[in-house]
Amino acid sequence: MLNKPVLPSTVDMSPPWLLSNLLWIGLLLLLASAVAKRSSLAGWGWFFFGLYWLGQPGHYLAIEDYFNAALTIAAGLLSFYMGWLIAFRHCESSACVWASYAASICGIIYFPFAQISILQNWLIGVTTMLTVQTLQNLSIPVVQESWNVMSLNGRSVEIILACTAIESIALFAGIIVSVKAPLARKAAALAASTLTIYILNIGRNAFVLMAYGYGWFGIDSFNLAHNVIAKVGSTIALLIIAYVVFYLLPELLATIDQLASEIKHPGGGTA
Repeated sequence: MLNKPVLPSTVDMSPPWLLSNLLWIGLLLLLASAVAKRSSLAGWGWFFFGLYWLGQPGHYLAIEDYFNAALTIAAGLLSFYMGWLIAFRHCESSACVWASYAASICGIIYFPFAQISILQNWLIGVTTMLTVQTLQNLSIPVVQESWNVMSLNGRSVEIILACTAIESIALFAGIIVSVKAPLARKAAALAASTLTIYILNIGRNAFVLMAYGYGWFGIDSFNLAHNVIAKVGSTIALLIIAYVVFYLLPELLATIDQLASEIKHPGGGTA
């Protein structure tokens, strides 16, 4: 969510053609490796995925977002490590297979919304509309100024992709769908995580708009509500949701533990 009055000029976040193709080649190779059960495809998939991530820091450095710049570098290095682990250390354990499958599902869910304008705008528009309707149902005089901008008490905010919770939804969906477990428990975990995340995110957007519109925290209401209170609340909520998911799917926790062991001790697991 952006504070509309201080909204900077739009930055083109579309990756270059080559980087975009590296991303999709990597994701498709990871998915193909899981379907065909060929670890060699996964190794190449992780390498392409790593190249994509290492092409991203420049954008974030240009807008002085050093946290996300460091995060993309870490993602790239981890992807290369996974590629090396699979291609050269011949990791064919169920944990490595799961990691490749999970990464492909997460990416295939998230990146269409991140890179295809019509999908991105649709998701942002729906999130804006639901946030406005939720507040109006509570008799809060919110006005929807445009498809992605809402205002309260003369103060406007703009909903962006990060305000839709698609990143967290894609993450939980990917790791749940890809784990080996009974379908009923996977469906329960999927509903408990993704639906809860989206509903809570609507509440988060509503809280930030109300705090900013009514000036609950003084002149710095937006930053305090959005960057401190909402982020802390979101982190706590995600931890609780993760606990519920692990409770419903103990297989997932065991798989993550096995993967951590493979990463720490390459070659020590199943060859």
